[in-house]
Amino acid sequence: MNIGIRWKVALGTLAAVIFGLAVAGWLVIRSVEQTELSRIADTLDARGGLAVMSLRPLFDQSGQTVPGPLLHATVRELSHHARVRITVIRQDGTVLSDSAVPADGLAGVDNHLSRPEVVQALASGRGMDVRASQTTGERTYYVALLLSEPATMHSGIPIIRLGMPLTAIDERVRYIQRDLAAAFGVAFLVAMALSLWVSRNLTKPLSEMAAAARQLASGTPGIRLVVSSTDEVGLLAQTLNQMTDQLETKIKEVSDDRAQLLAMLIAMVEGVMVLDYRGTVVQVNPALERMFALGLTESRGRHYADLIRHEGLNAIVSSVLQTRSGQGGEITLSPSGRCLRVEASIAGGSREQEACAVFVFHDMTELRRLEKIRKDFVANVSHELRTPLTSIKGYVEALLDGGKDEPDTAAAFLEIIMRQSNRLNLILDDLLQLSQIESGQVLFRHEPVELRALLERTVAVINPLADKKHHTIELSFPDELLVVEGDEERLVQVFINLLENAVKYTPDHGRISVSIHPAAQSRTTSHRAMIEIVVADSGIGIPEADRPRVFERFYRVDKARSRELGGTGLGLAIVKHLVDAHNGHVWVEGNAPRGSRFVVHLPAAQESPTQVLTRAGNK
Repeated sequence: MNIGIRWKVALGTLAAVIFGLAVAGWLVIRSVEQTELSRIADTLDARGGLAVMSLRPLFDQSGQTVPGPLLHATVRELSHHARVRITVIRQDGTVLSDSAVPADGLAGVDNHLSRPEVVQALASGRGMDVRASQTTGERTYYVALLLSEPATMHSGIPIIRLGMPLTAIDERVRYIQRDLAAAFGVAFLVAMALSLWVSRNLTKPLSEMAAAARQLASGTPGIRLVVSSTDEVGLLAQTLNQMTDQLETKIKEVSDDRAQLLAMLIAMVEGVMVLDYRGTVVQVNPALERMFALGLTESRGRHYADLIRHEGLNAIVSSVLQTRSGQGGEITLSPSGRCLRVEASIAGGSREQEACAVFVFHDMTELRRLEKIRKDFVANVSHELRTPLTSIKGYVEALLDGGKDEPDTAAAFLEIIMRQSNRLNLILDDLLQLSQIESGQVLFRHEPVELRALLERTVAVINPLADKKHHTIELSFPDELLVVEGDEERLVQVFINLLENAVKYTPDHGRISVSIHPAAQSRTTSHRAMIEIVVADSGIGIPEADRPRVFERFYRVDKARSRELGGTGLGLAIVKHLVDAHNGHVWVEGNAPRGSRFVVHLPAAQESPTQVLTRAGNK
């Protein structure tokens, strides 16, 4: 049974009080009894001596038998005056006379030889005993004396026994017991009240401390105890308050550190995985979950091999956990082809769920792609520049070898040199322009541009080239005016490049269409409305495998045909950078039944078409 400390203190105090009162009552009653018995013993000794002096003359030395009536009358008279019971007993135990028994009833009295006081008197001349009388049934104090000294005793000398009932003592003891019971009852009630009060005052602070400790254990902040005393309990409360302050400070520090750590892990673009010494995952960050598509699984507490099944990673992790040394390596994920750089460092933990090794995953995919693009760019630039330079050098050498002496040959060679020089100049101009756009040196104006007028002007520029190849250019514009926000000159450059490509790569008598309409769905992350411009042709088309790369610098689907048509390989790269600079998006699709569709999304202007027309009229 669970008993509170308050009741333990109260019941313990009450038990001690009850025990003390019981011992005190027993000692008081025992002292009273002993005192009364001593007084009765003295009284019986005195009266016994008088009785011996009165009865001794009746029993002379000759041993003559005392007449029964005389003896009985004398015993009764002595008993009356002494107020005690007097019994005359022969040495063989026969009762000669008893003041409490009639003369004719002595024959039925038991032999008293075995009575303790009689045995003592025969042995030492005096005996005493306290017991219930077999004759009267009352508790009686007996004193037995010989009528003569033991030295002069003969067989005719009887034993005189005096008995005094203890009813008065018993009655007095009952009175004392009743008074003590009343006093002890009052004392018990007072002691109970005091013990409850003391236990309450003693245990109330302890109960408050226990409640505060429970609240503190449950995570409730700001728990403080009121210190109202300077004793040990007050010192304990003060110490508990100090401990609470220190604990809250430590918890806040740990929480802040944990929050900062989690914030850093969440904000990191690198994936982080923490393992214990057995390879169980202790912590991962969202970046790692995205890298390995772990968003739908609970990672912590599971073995890393159950989460990430990759042979290369398993080899790195196993080696790190076995050797307890930092290592690194690169892995490639399939089928995505993502390249990850893994760096491992040792944290030193040697228990379960304790950080033993920390693995950081760097996504190198974009870096490797850029490295490949750089390598391809260097190779392509070298190749594109080498071709016209080689041609120019060859024809110059031919002129020096004698070709200059033949006017027709020299003129043809010089024309080729001029054409290759122009091509080289175009490549350098496009490279310079592309570099300026990428480095942010080109400043773009952001003003409303009405697309119909812009495209009509662009088509007018391209029409002479289209007429040479007998192309048909179709324009499909909606009735309402569509306005985008951007730099008009740069947008003209975008659509001239797209239309030139359409004219160049479409066989004679082809069809080219230009259409405008509001975009139903944007591929950009912007929430602004977008305008879609489509330049479609019926030309040779672009294979689907090459479409993602056509906007790269110097990338050609058909390199020989592209050079024949005079392309630099940078036009579409410039288009993509210009569209991106306008917060737009460009891509290429296949056109049915043949050809290509270049789709451009540009953000719609905030001004209304009426305001744009008004501004154009003012200009």
